[in-house]
Amino acid sequence: MNRRTRRTLLIVAAVLVLLAIAVFLRSKAPPEAARLLPESDGIVYINLKPIRSFFRKVKAPERAPDYQQFVDATGIDWEKDLDQVAVALHRMPDANGPNGPVAYSLVLVGRVTGKKLNAWLDTHAAAREDYAGKTIYDIPSQGRAVRVAQIGYDTLAVSNYPTPEMIHSIIDRHRTAALPFAGSSLLAAHYHEVPLLSVAWGVGQIGLPFSESGAVHVFGFSLPLEPDSTIIASVAPTLPVPGSLGALRMRVEEIAPTEQVAESQAADLATLVTLARGLAAPLGENTANRGLKELLKTAEVTQRRDQVIVTATLPASFLAALAEGEATE
Repeated sequence: MNRRTRRTLLIVAAVLVLLAIAVFLRSKAPPEAARLLPESDGIVYINLKPIRSFFRKVKAPERAPDYQQFVDATGIDWEKDLDQVAVALHRMPDANGPNGPVAYSLVLVGRVTGKKLNAWLDTHAAAREDYAGKTIYDIPSQGRAVRVAQIGYDTLAVSNYPTPEMIHSIIDRHRTAALPFAGSSLLAAHYHEVPLLSVAWGVGQIGLPFSESGAVHVFGFSLPLEPDSTIIASVAPTLPVPGSLGALRMRVEEIAPTEQVAESQAADLATLVTLARGLAAPLGENTANRGLKELLKTAEVTQRRDQVIVTATLPASFLAALAEGEATE
């Protein structure tokens, strides 16, 4: 083997190694939609593609007239065309202000852009801003401005933050989106704790939208959690079977201020799970109730130092019934 051939083989080998490293890093990186989000108090991400494929047989609800007009004008149907949603939660200093306790910034990915959407935005905009080669449309909504910008061929940025800095940040981050570990400090601190293959997850103060009177309320229950608690929540399939979600494993981890607080909250949550099991026991034996009972049966609360961890499994039978539209039989 001559010197030129050896040099060529070494270059090829080096390129292959670099590509392998790049693919590995990309697999460990947060989704691009989440990396585009600005600094925030909490982040929620949902990958709708596998969820939609599983529930493809569920009959879509009848469209409201206003929404039907939007679909007719833009050709965009969020139920069919939206593939990924990444949401940044911003705590507002005045909970009684026009944004309430939380403002939102979103990155939407899918078949959600195009000339028709631009025309619709241009018609409904109260103001426009040119920023970094993108047009930001201010759309009035419930007494506040919702800023919208098409930032890629399949990517839409939306924010109802009182000032334009958040949507500016999304546009700026879009320029460096190819970097696998670009993103907010919140992602850098906690994304590595999100289980692999999660179809939905949240990190940070994701209890904020459910907070009321200093507590977090879900399904009518007041949880022993503070709305500003740092939480890592996820939903992942237990068996990654192609074309099916199988059972879903739900995991919620709270990082408490101290180990003593974690111990107290774990005890309170365990008591709440026991209470919920008792309330669910006399419910009728339809598919939805069986799924709820199985979920509560598999729920476990554990404490690990300053961490409180709740896990539960939603069974495949319940998911199959949902997919067939039979959960309320």
